[in-house]
Amino acid sequence: MWGGRRPLNESNGHPELPLDPDLPPSTPPHLTWAGVGLVFAGGVVGTAARYAVGELVRPWGVFPAATFCVNVVGAFALGVLLEALGRRGPDVGVRQRVRLLAGVGFLGGFTTYSTLAVDVDLLLRGGYALVAVAYAVTSVVLGFAASTVGIWAAAAHHRGSAR
Repeated sequence: MWGGRRPLNESNGHPELPLDPDLPPSTPPHLTWAGVGLVFAGGVVGTAARYAVGELVRPWGVFPAATFCVNVVGAFALGVLLEALGRRGPDVGVRQRVRLLAGVGFLGGFTTYSTLAVDVDLLLRGGYALVAVAYAVTSVVLGFAASTVGIWAAAAHHRGSAR
């Protein structure tokens, strides 16, 4: 232990070394200007991509198809990304920057579970309670399933490329 703080690098057998020697152990990488900038840049592009999908995909009746699609596709992509990054090593350096830019930034801006909540509210206020419940449950269940399939796909790819 260093001054009462838990060392950051216990996982690789060298607890005396911080994961990123350029940062003091008390500064999480996502709170640095570089980390915030990566999340911001990815978020701008992800939000623009979501807007484009919203312009291209029309509602299926009263069902908000665009939001549904971006959330399921985004959940799958996040599962693939995080599994692929995790299998390549610890969350440092390039892997950490890719996670912040693509995962937290782009996919965080692309997916929109807050809009799902607004859509459910609008459906309920519009008298479409059954659609609202089906949309909410289906979005969460398929989002979970999509992220799980993404994790499995990345793991299978990793196993295949390791041979």
